[in-house]
Amino acid sequence: MTDFAAPARPIVAAMTMAAAAAPERTVAFQGAPGANSHVAATEAFPDGLPLPCFDFADAIDAVKQGRADCATIPIENSLHGRVADMHFLLPESGLVITGEHFLPIRHALMGTGTRDDVRQAMSHPQALGQCRHWLRAHGIQAVAYPDTAGAAARVAEIGDPAIAALAPPGAAAIYGLELLATDIADADHNMTRFVTLARGGKPAVGPGPWMTTLIFEVKNVPAALYKAMGGFATNGVNMTKLESYQRGGTFAATEFYADVEGKPGDIGFDRAVEELGFHSKWVRLLGTYTQARARG
Repeated sequence: MTDFAAPARPIVAAMTMAAAAAPERTVAFQGAPGANSHVAATEAFPDGLPLPCFDFADAIDAVKQGRADCATIPIENSLHGRVADMHFLLPESGLVITGEHFLPIRHALMGTGTRDDVRQAMSHPQALGQCRHWLRAHGIQAVAYPDTAGAAARVAEIGDPAIAALAPPGAAAIYGLELLATDIADADHNMTRFVTLARGGKPAVGPGPWMTTLIFEVKNVPAALYKAMGGFATNGVNMTKLESYQRGGTFAATEFYADVEGKPGDIGFDRAVEELGFHSKWVRLLGTYTQARARG
């Protein structure tokens, strides 16, 4: 808790105490109260008790240790791409993806003075990347901070009119800051996708539509990825996302993260995954869940 800026600590303490009394209702999120992850957690779980965690690993640990029933974690943004580290934290967590939530993102500039005073804006690197053109146009230097609302708390603690924060508008009221500019984004389609992580998944029953997230490592042979993907095409299974990443700095073994429409038990899905396994060193399903919005 001491990692949070001083203005956030009493709020974090109160939320942590409430969560400790009912862990079965608790939803962990990364960031200080008022962060976009906090907003997403309350939207996805209106009856839940949000639990602020300083970083992603803390939020995951809260679920693993039973202090929270689940965690709401950002995984990708429409403007700035995937959230750093999540492709490594997800498979290592041992948790299961049980749902997804999409949150439109609109940042606000907030501080202790006026907009003309501002020379620097603190925020999470994702938020700074989503507003980089706006910041450059206004001659404001970007300063990275672990999360958006945490930056607002830190700005309140510093009390320097030249230093502002980029954060959700609600964070200004929480930390007693002035709203200096609102609705900041470099594109109207700014959207972040969050996934829900829990200790165990639920059976995929019902009409869906379903999404399954998986990771795999292809064999280090020519055309391995091409062959591995063939099963999805021949079985009519739509892959909505495919990203590569490398672990361990070897630049040799490439792993892939994929979102696939469908679920285990569907004939086409099972055949496609079976063929994927034949051309891969290993395949691991991270979770099957209802799509929060249609793809395509």
